[in-house]
Amino acid sequence: MLPNGATGTGISAYKRSHDLSDFSAELDMIEALGVDAIELPTYDMDIVVGGRIRRPQMEALKRACAGRSVEFSVHGPLAINLMDEPYRLQRHMDVLSASLEVAAEVGAKHYVLHSGMAPVQQGDGLEAAYERQRECLARAGDIARRLDLVICVETLFAGFDGRAHASSPRRLAAELAAINHSNVMATIDFSHSYLKLDYDGRRGDFLDEIKALAPWGRHLHVHDSFGRQDDIWMYTDGERIAYGHGDLHLPVGWGDIPWETIIAECEFPEGVLFNIELEARHWYAAQETVDATKSLAERARTLKTARAA
Repeated sequence: MLPNGATGTGISAYKRSHDLSDFSAELDMIEALGVDAIELPTYDMDIVVGGRIRRPQMEALKRACAGRSVEFSVHGPLAINLMDEPYRLQRHMDVLSASLEVAAEVGAKHYVLHSGMAPVQQGDGLEAAYERQRECLARAGDIARRLDLVICVETLFAGFDGRAHASSPRRLAAELAAINHSNVMATIDFSHSYLKLDYDGRRGDFLDEIKALAPWGRHLHVHDSFGRQDDIWMYTDGERIAYGHGDLHLPVGWGDIPWETIIAECEFPEGVLFNIELEARHWYAAQETVDATKSLAERARTLKTARAA
């Protein structure tokens, strides 16, 4: 832990070889950037197979992580959807439970879980989906408490075709308040939230929505974008960058997310982690992004100390 209870700055790793034979070198490269933490993409590591841990792959990950000076967080399977239909929920819970065990075995502090999505439908149907999610998150929070983990529920956007519903940051804050479990907090993905609110025609509410969720934001996904819908056919990702469309995972400062205003006006909880999610094509700017994010985290710590004085 760093001063004032803040974990500091991290960055998400990539899995290169499927057998994890080069993952130790990946972590070496990331540690050289001077981060405090690394987010492990266990959703893409073949560690959980059919809802159970595959022990040889688990041991390969543990060997790669052993003896390092950084802390770890874990991003579990993106497909876990606790707002799904009731007949599928146990399958999601089985994968979530095994994934939490994986996170505990590598000594992670935060486990990132995508917030649920549901088909766009009448209000009663959506409210029933939220109720299912609350019940499952409370159960998952009890598992996390036993494993000394904090589940951090990530803000999402639902795509660009209007077929799915995802929570706004403010609605997610209300759901977490209703669950009221100390081991269930939030991952604020600023770009996801920006895209969600832009799609809903509420781009101007972005800062107020983030402020509403900030007290729950133990884990932050830091990457830049323009909050523009990916609604024009593009031939390459480079063209999306040219237009500023979609969830680009740009280095901090390349988009127009108002980072300085967010830091000035939002108060995050003790133990917050500023974790960078950088698109692989932009790793040539990794050090630049780490340095910019460290500066944001330091200002957040300074402001928190000043407010407490």
